[in-house]
Amino acid sequence: MSVSTSRGGADHRWSLLVPVKRLVGAKTRLARLAGPHRGDLALAIACDTVMAAVECPEVASVFVVTDDARAAEALRDLGAHIIAGEPGTGLNPALVHGAAEAVRREPGQGLCALSADLPALRPAELGAVLAGAARHERAFLADAPGVGTTLYTAAPGADFAPAFEGASRRRHLGAGTVELTPADVPTVRRDVDTPEDLREAVDLGVGPHTAKLLDLVGLLDAPQR
Repeated sequence: MSVSTSRGGADHRWSLLVPVKRLVGAKTRLARLAGPHRGDLALAIACDTVMAAVECPEVASVFVVTDDARAAEALRDLGAHIIAGEPGTGLNPALVHGAAEAVRREPGQGLCALSADLPALRPAELGAVLAGAARHERAFLADAPGVGTTLYTAAPGADFAPAFEGASRRRHLGAGTVELTPADVPTVRRDVDTPEDLREAVDLGVGPHTAKLLDLVGLLDAPQR
């Protein structure tokens, strides 16, 4: 499945899509660290990701694709537009569903899919990646280990066909998507799936929602960005 955006100029801004799964099933690999706070931690991480995206000048609008009522309320309060009714068949179909609605609401923007688990995300680093992506029809950014993907873009007029999850870097390359290789954007690459990932994000400086939760439940020493 794919979505085509409306034709736009080279100086377009971005409709940014963040998929947030139901909190009850989120971040299972953090269970041994977070225990009963796993859902709260997943939401805090998503909040910091969305907050940074909303603050990025290159982003026109942030759309959160979710059917979780609690997440929707919290992320709407941070300035995101909520798209419900995801098909329930996985991350990529959810993004395609969200992209179709984003194009309907704001035609002419580029589309950017962004992982919801970037708690250290800096608006300036995200902006630098998006500026590079604007030079290509379709582009992606690999995660910190270089196996997965944290960001995927389609310029106005290009097909939007993300291939997240698992070894997605290889799949995106195989589809002819340009890999972005900017220097000094570690916060856009450091997604969090494991306790080790979270510790690396903390070293970068997590956002206030994640830092507050980690401090409250005593999980990690978490300096704020």
